[in-house]
Amino acid sequence: MANNNNNSNIRLKARVSAFRLLKFRLRSEDELRKRLKKKKIPDDIIEETISFLKEKRFIDDAQFAGLWADSRLRSNLGIKRISVELRQKGLNKELITQTINRIRRNYDEEKIVYALAKERWQKLKDLAPDKARQRLYGWLLRRGFAADTVIDTINKICKPIY
Repeated sequence: MANNNNNSNIRLKARVSAFRLLKFRLRSEDELRKRLKKKKIPDDIIEETISFLKEKRFIDDAQFAGLWADSRLRSNLGIKRISVELRQKGLNKELITQTINRIRRNYDEEKIVYALAKERWQKLKDLAPDKARQRLYGWLLRRGFAADTVIDTINKICKPIY
């Protein structure tokens, strides 16, 4: 009887922990699984909790992927960076590919990179031109934009240094 009561307490702890995490933002199944493991919740109870949350539609990796990608696009991040972040969130390749393909339908990377580069270039105008170009290049790459697009854009905005 005591063991059954203990399992009920652990189940309750798992659900409360999961709901607390979901209160702050949506999470992928994998993220929740890892966070519950950190709390030393047994694997069988973790899986039971994940199943319960999926059944009640509190977690849905497809929905999570779409919402995450959309929010990162609003933060002016590139597709490469978003793809890496989705992989870090534990989403499978197929879901990531579907999400990225959906994004690409209405995505003009050249236009986004140009607008960001132009704005950033103004902040770097006091630096030596070659130093400013290097910083702009690195900044845009870290945001997840394609190197070719970044180079083309920098060459349009900045005077060639040679």
